[in-house]
Amino acid sequence: MAVTAQMVKELRERTGAGMMDCKGALDHTNGDLEAAIDYLREKGIAKAAKKAGRIAAEGLCSVAINGNEAVIFELNSETDFVAKNAQYLQLLETVGNALLNAPVQNDADALKVVVGGKTIETLLADATFTIGEKISLRRVSKVKKTSEQGFGAYKHMGGRIAVLAVLSNDKPEVAKDVAMHIAAQKPLYLDRTQVDQQTLEHEKHVLTQQALAEGKPINIVEKMVIGRINKYLQDICLVDQAFVKDPDLKVSAFLKSHQTSVLSFIRLEVGEGIEKKEEDFAAEVAAQIASNK
Repeated sequence: MAVTAQMVKELRERTGAGMMDCKGALDHTNGDLEAAIDYLREKGIAKAAKKAGRIAAEGLCSVAINGNEAVIFELNSETDFVAKNAQYLQLLETVGNALLNAPVQNDADALKVVVGGKTIETLLADATFTIGEKISLRRVSKVKKTSEQGFGAYKHMGGRIAVLAVLSNDKPEVAKDVAMHIAAQKPLYLDRTQVDQQTLEHEKHVLTQQALAEGKPINIVEKMVIGRINKYLQDICLVDQAFVKDPDLKVSAFLKSHQTSVLSFIRLEVGEGIEKKEEDFAAEVAAQIASNK
């Protein structure tokens, strides 16, 4: 049977799946609408598509390392409960190993990686269908080092926070301590050279307005701002921070004592940058009661 645009439209309305998925399902079932719905459900496409608009801001971050290559990424779910699900945890490991062995550079590349005959994008759709929550992948970064350099990796609370650092020398214990510090202290930059001028100017403006609001004269304000900017930079730059294991020591001094340095780092925390939906459970219950009357 020839598949018409009207048939595709009806299937889309009933399943929420994409146009090309609907067209493919109808072609596969020779135009049988009910069979096409079953086909999409079996593939995890129909249910996954309906959940595509949901907010997945929970989950876990992970780090996988093999020799001189490492990958760090975030696998999101809708609730932290699902992040403890055995199927989800297996998917986290499967995705990590797959990304580690593929030439990925970004999230789009990652979704195209094939595992056991399926792309990661399809694996996520399947998981969304079987688990019952939207599962999504983001913030994928592949990192390489030389044989002389070392990786420092750390996961806090099973992956609520994940850190991957590269040190100039391969010193595992030092690298792990640095990664733990980054997880705890949340530096935004490696050092002051990485802080962009726009960020500095913005902070100077805010600090100046604060000092003026305190009634300080302008000549005093300028000196206050210089001091406060310095304190701000100490807080956000890794090498200027007080080392978490020894607050009397700066991270730069700790690294120097071990004759190494940090070349780069990535810190991920679950849900960063995702606007979470505020749930009003009282209103939700009231609406449910009203709908059942």
